[in-house]
Amino acid sequence: MYNASIYAQHRASTEEGTPHISAEKGDFAKTVLMPGDPLRAKFIAEQFLEDVEEVTSVRNMLGYTGTYKGVRVSVMGSGMGMPSIGIYSYELFTYYDVDNIIRIGSAGSYKADLKPMDVTLAKSAVSESTYARYQCGVTDQELFPSASLNDVIKTKANELGINLKMSTVHSSDVFYVDSSFETWEQIAKRTGADCVEMESFALFHNASRLNKHATCLLTISDSFITDEKLTPEERQESFTEMIKLALEAAVTLSPTAVSAPTSEAAEKGSHKYIENNGVVIHKDGKKYSTSGVPQ
Repeated sequence: MYNASIYAQHRASTEEGTPHISAEKGDFAKTVLMPGDPLRAKFIAEQFLEDVEEVTSVRNMLGYTGTYKGVRVSVMGSGMGMPSIGIYSYELFTYYDVDNIIRIGSAGSYKADLKPMDVTLAKSAVSESTYARYQCGVTDQELFPSASLNDVIKTKANELGINLKMSTVHSSDVFYVDSSFETWEQIAKRTGADCVEMESFALFHNASRLNKHATCLLTISDSFITDEKLTPEERQESFTEMIKLALEAAVTLSPTAVSAPTSEAAEKGSHKYIENNGVVIHKDGKKYSTSGVPQ
């Protein structure tokens, strides 16, 4: 749940959409697949969905809704980085009543056993980002996806014979890091991460704050260890496996959403809002309303 007045205070929305999404209410399905690249969203819509309708194109951040195996599914680009996915996921969760977002993207591997073309599912996201802190005061540097949503994806991967690997994901604010400041080896050791991308941390924060579901499926596109990089053809082949897995999970999620959001955070005591009579309690002991405002 969320407090609509908090949302309205920041940016007014109309029946025609938000400042960033032109779709009308009801245009998005309850489950949205979210690649970073809007052209990949277009590719997924054209190649995998039926009865497709483009529902938004503001700033060329394309979004589509169609059906996959008879189930209504949406796909929309997120752009690059946490500020961008932070905006789009927040508006999808709040204004458009989306229940589940599955980020599908690429990542660079920090580990030898995570190779290009491998498909990996995030078990947590670690970050130096201040996104959560300045969004509502959360200072945790490790956030978690929905465990129940992850369970759906792991079960479906097993059914499809996909060798799905679990990873701690480093969500970085910086793509070009000055190695004289910090090498990738130092970053990997400091974060304890298996791979790096730039969005999951903000997505997981928004989902946790808004009592929604989110996770992240990634295809390893390059290795920091071997310098191996996928060719465009290999990217298409391996990304297709990830896309199909996400779509099959979306079918499983229909017609009702998965059970109430839970996460590994409950076990680890990190970044978990626990609802109690309309008030959520953060691990720091402070009480918050469902809008994230301290009580």
